[in-house]
Amino acid sequence: MNWDISEPFCHNLPSEPIPEIGKILVTGASGYIGGRLVPELLARGYEVRVMVRSYSPEYVERWPGAEIVAADALYFNSLVNIMKDIHTAYYLIHSLLLGEKKFETADIEAAINFRKAAAENNVKRIIYLGGLGDLQVSLSPHLRSRIKVADELSLGEVPTTILRAAIIIGSGSASFEIMKHLLKNSPVILIPLWAKTMCQPIAIRDVIKYLVGVLEKPETVDKNFDIGGGDILTYEMMLRHLSDILGSKNLFLSSPVKNVRILAYVVSLFTPVPVRITRCLMEGIRNEVICHNYNIVHFLPFKTIPYKESLVRALTREEQDQVHTRWSDAYPPAFELAIKLHELETLPRYTSSYTILSDKSATALYGSVCKIGGDKGWFNYSWMWRVRGAMDRLFMGVGTSRGRKKTDTLRINDVIDFWRIEDLKANQRMLLRAEMKVPGKAWLEFTIAHTEEKNRLTVTAWYEPRGIFGICYWYFFLPFHHYIFDDLIKQIEIRSSD
Repeated sequence: MNWDISEPFCHNLPSEPIPEIGKILVTGASGYIGGRLVPELLARGYEVRVMVRSYSPEYVERWPGAEIVAADALYFNSLVNIMKDIHTAYYLIHSLLLGEKKFETADIEAAINFRKAAAENNVKRIIYLGGLGDLQVSLSPHLRSRIKVADELSLGEVPTTILRAAIIIGSGSASFEIMKHLLKNSPVILIPLWAKTMCQPIAIRDVIKYLVGVLEKPETVDKNFDIGGGDILTYEMMLRHLSDILGSKNLFLSSPVKNVRILAYVVSLFTPVPVRITRCLMEGIRNEVICHNYNIVHFLPFKTIPYKESLVRALTREEQDQVHTRWSDAYPPAFELAIKLHELETLPRYTSSYTILSDKSATALYGSVCKIGGDKGWFNYSWMWRVRGAMDRLFMGVGTSRGRKKTDTLRINDVIDFWRIEDLKANQRMLLRAEMKVPGKAWLEFTIAHTEEKNRLTVTAWYEPRGIFGICYWYFFLPFHHYIFDDLIKQIEIRSSD
């Protein structure tokens, strides 16, 4: 089965656009959900203001027609300024990536700031996407925090519409990638007893339709709704269905280990998703998360996508290289605020540079540079990068298994294994910032410069150490630079095609 991947999610939504209501604020727009909501609102004619923590020209290119503003929900004054003239504000912020000890406090503080700033600016309504969970039982920290945020937002003067969802299935979602990579990389799947609890997953497409739909239905103001797909499954059943679709031969066994910390760490070694996210999601598996309130269908009576179809749609998006947002877009926490190479007062203390002159065009060389990493690897010495990535994952870093969102196209802030693109200039430069665990700050820069007759391709490693261990780290890896970088630019040149 094939779908039109360019078709907006909301093309058949049983509600009509009402752009005349005024500006719509979308927070968390650089994340998985927000990044898919913004283009849907723009396509329906809304005037959209997008809130990000740090401004980047990439956002202007990504959402043409939207107003981009920089603010942080943990700082009240910045919120007050960006909420002027806003009619409806989407609250899609959460601090899950900070880890269990920090995210609950940060979530509540951000929610308090948000509702106060909204009230001060006479915002007409807030729409919040939270998590499902039975309030009568002991919830995981993640689900408990989501419910507390909903309660906190509802305490304010601004009417709040709350949508509560369980696992969201779609290309690029953390839950989907955990399941897919676990099934692909581990022949034996250990199922703890608590993985037999019931869950009501929902497709990302349906989540976006509900988020847009409640905006266009004034009757949903100041109401709470559970949203989910039509299937209620155990987590074991969800894995088995995906295993059948993938055609993988997995052996499912009862797990003798029931400790979530241990299981989350082991699972994270088989998937691109870091242990912090994996653990928070697995904590939620211990709770039954199904819909009890089906009132949403009275306002938005559309047919949701079945679980198996949502899996096939997600896999199809990946096959067609059309994953538009991914969990890694917002990981690690505060990556947007990380110091940039051009922001350093002086250049990094250590550099290592390798150059080659080529008859190939700048376009061909740049195109080859943009294909490094991910499933295609780093050419001849891919195993060295993977060893470094494996070391990083053992110490709960991002590792190289994070891969890339798209195979053939890149933009600023995309990830490539344990790097993130800090700058990108077509046919001239790609600058990567390290996000692996390293005692200092590191960058990898590819530049293409035109000489009189040839093009000069250069790769430069920049490194600013932190303390004596950082210095030792540089000199330990320095002997490997010649083998890795000298060969890398040669392979880039060889694989360039005009």
